[in-house]
Amino acid sequence: MSLSPQKPISAYVFDAYGTLFDVHAAVRRHASGMGPEALRLSVIWREKQLEYSWTRALMDRYVDFWSLTEQALDTAFSIVGMENPELRRKLLDAYWKLDCYPEVPTVLKRLKDEGHRLAILSNGSPQMLEAAVRAAGIEDLLDEVFSTDLLRTYKTRQDVYELVTNQFRIYPETVSFQSSNRWDIAGASAFGFRTVWVNRTGAADEYADLPPAAVLTDLNGLLALG
Repeated sequence: MSLSPQKPISAYVFDAYGTLFDVHAAVRRHASGMGPEALRLSVIWREKQLEYSWTRALMDRYVDFWSLTEQALDTAFSIVGMENPELRRKLLDAYWKLDCYPEVPTVLKRLKDEGHRLAILSNGSPQMLEAAVRAAGIEDLLDEVFSTDLLRTYKTRQDVYELVTNQFRIYPETVSFQSSNRWDIAGASAFGFRTVWVNRTGAADEYADLPPAAVLTDLNGLLALG
C-alpha cells in the first residue's frame, strides 16, 4: 500500500521499543538459564510496562519509564513465580542495550541519504534512549530523539505527538510515523500523522476508526512507499 501523500514527507519519526529495538532481546540473552517460563516472563514484562504507562498517564501521576520497566519486571517475576535477584539485575542491564532489528541501520541510512529528517518519539526515558541508540550505532542518523519525559506523561496523549511538529515546525500530515504498536498508531493517526504500522508479529488489527496509511511486516517496506 502506498502512502500517496498530497504533501512531501518532511520527517520520518519512529517509535523505539518494538519498532527499532527488540523488547524481548533482554530475556532472549538469558533464556537458557530461565527454563520454560522465559517467553511468558518476557511477554508479561512488556505488557505490564505498557499498562503502567497508560495508567500513570490517565491518573496524571508520572513515574519515569525506567522505573516502570523495573516495576513491570518485578510483577512479571511474581506472576510466573520466580525470584532471582541476580537474573533481575542481568535482565535490567540487558534492557539498556537491546538489539535493534536487522534492517534498522540500513533503512535509516537510506532515508537519511535521501535527505529526510529522522527522529525517535518514545516513552523511554532520555537515558534509556541514549543508551539504546548508542548501542545500535544509529546516533549519527537521527536528527532528534524525543522522549515523553519532557512532558512527564506518555503516549497516546496528543501533546506527545506535538513534540515533533513543534520542534521541526512542520504540519502533522508531513510526518511519516512508524510504530509496531497498534495503539500508538491509533494515537498518532488521531493527531494527524501519516502512520505506518510495522506489524512484525502478524497481530490482529484494532481501532478501525483510526487506520494506518500502510501496514508493513518490517521497516524494509518503508523504502518502497512513496
